[in-house]
Formats: sequence, C-alpha cells, structure tokens
Amino acid sequence: MRVVPVSAAEGRRGILGTGIEEGLLLKPVTYPWAMELYDQAVANTWFPNEVQLGEDLADFERMSDDERRALTFLMSYFNPSELLVNKALAFGVYPYVNAAECHLYLAKQMWEEANHCMSFEYVLETFPIDREAAYAAHVDVPSMAAKEEFEVRFIKRMTEQTLDITTVEGKRDFVRNLIAYNVILEGIWFYSGFMVALSFRQRNLLRNFGSLIDWIVRDESLHLKFGINLVLTVLEENPEVATEEFADEIRQMILDAVAMEEAYNHDLLPNGILGLNADYINQYVRYLADRRLDELGFGPHYGVANPAKWMAAANDTLQLVNFFEAINTSYEVNARQD
Repeated sequence: MRVVPVSAAEGRRGILGTGIEEGLLLKPVTYPWAMELYDQAVANTWFPNEVQLGEDLADFERMSDDERRALTFLMSYFNPSELLVNKALAFGVYPYVNAAECHLYLAKQMWEEANHCMSFEYVLETFPIDREAAYAAHVDVPSMAAKEEFEVRFIKRMTEQTLDITTVEGKRDFVRNLIAYNVILEGIWFYSGFMVALSFRQRNLLRNFGSLIDWIVRDESLHLKFGINLVLTVLEENPEVATEEFADEIRQMILDAVAMEEAYNHDLLPNGILGLNADYINQYVRYLADRRLDELGFGPHYGVANPAKWMAAANDTLQLVNFFEAINTSYEVNARQD
C-alpha cells in the first residue's frame, strides 16, 4: 500500500492510543482533516421526516413485483448493517484513537448511522413491506448472511479478543477493521445498494425516496473519506505495519468482498428490472473496488468503466456527492459564506 502523507503536528502523540487522559484537549488540532470533516458533517445534519415518503406510495403500488422485491431486499440489508457499523465504530474504532477531533467526528458519524437506521425504518413504516420477512432476510438469504458474517468476524476481533494497539499485530487488526467497515461495507457494498436505490428515480419512480438516499449518500461519502484518511494516517505513523504481506492481505480482502457482493446482487435481482440487472450492478461494484484500491495506494484490479455515470453527476436535486471530488452544499445548516 502506498502511504499518502496526512498532516500531523510534530511532537504530538500518534493517532492511536487508549489512555483516558489523552485526547481531552481539542486545540491545537493535530489532524485538520478530521476537524474539517466534523464541521461538514454538522452542516449536513438532516432528519428523515423532512422527506414526504407518502407521496411515493402511488409509485410503489404500480411497480412490478420484482421492483418491490428489490426495494424490500435493500431494506433487509441496509437496516441491520447501519446498526452493525455503529457497533464497529463504538467498539472497534473510537476506543483506539486519542485525537479529540477524531472523537468528535466519530460521535457525529455514530449519530448519522442511527439516523440512517431510522430512515430505513421510515421506509418500512411507509411502504406496505412485510417487516418480518424483511428482517429475516439478512439471516435467511445465504449471500446476505455471508456479508454480515464477514463483517461480524472483524468486529469480534476488536470486542471479544484482546487487542493490544501498541503492538504491530494490534495495529494491523485495527486497520483490518477499518478496511472491513469503512472501505468495504460503506465504500463498496453500500454504494452498490445506493446505485440500485437511486435507479428507481432514473425511471421517474420513488423520487422522494431518492432524496432520502441522496442525503444518506452524502453522509457516507464523508464516512468513507474519514476512514481512508484514518487508515493512511495509521500507516504513515506506523510504517512497520505496512509490509508487502499485509498489503497483499488487505488487497485480497477487497477482492473477496467483491465476489460476495456479486453473489448478493444476483439474489437481489434474479430476473432483472427495467434497465438494470445483476451484471450491470456488478460492473459498478468492480469500478467501485478499483476506486477504493486506488485511494489506498494500490493500482486498479478490474480496469472496468463506470456503467452508471449518472451516479457521479449531480442530478436535478443537486445532492449527490461525486465521492471525494466535490462536497455537496445543497442542504447545510449554518453554512458559512467565505
């Protein structure tokens, strides 16, 4: 992995640490990128009931069975996954960083994950979706259960085993957890689902639901940026961690995650829906994986083009974030004018 320098103040402790007395002073800020992301996250604060989902009910009724099934499948995956991310942050990230600005951002991110969970609950409450069946799918559908099992395996390393963050192997476990949650779950698997969710609006369906997803995407783009910056900072400050063997392991984690997502997408769309099928989604997944690999310092593995260029461009709501290339400002509280 190529380590991209991420600024840290001279003479201060590194970003990793578990001392309660550490990280009690915010200023001077050691990691400006974390503070900037916190400020942006606060400016982006929103609430699910600001979207009038009831206006989409007529669309839901006229959708095909396969389209309604796809939406239910997405809710089955997203709802528990948002809570799983919160556990990963609370038990696998927050206790092991000592910079106050990182704690501030992580606290806001945890609130956002809770807000996303309530957003998907709002969808389940509004549309005539079988909640019991939706809740059961993340256990009953093998491809969905495999993804959850993958994530749980990494969080258990952080919660049920002794993690000594002062050792090289402890630091590697910390990085593994960040890759599993911030890069794979939030940066590949979630974006794959977002593309499917937003594809309905491309066909003039579920436009308000699409706005809700827009706001979630904007939050997740900041989560992803924070996670990758944190990975790169840990590697910069602890160069002994990034051996060639460890880099190969991280790269393989991402490739294995792509294979799991491809199987999941065939279950998500077994018959395809208008303008969308599993092969199309999986090309997008491979494109995402190449982006994540590049951001971590690897070269692209798949070399595929983005089949969903509309995902990277602002549409009529002007709310989508083009990953790290633009920060959305269409919905901000206390937005500052420079």
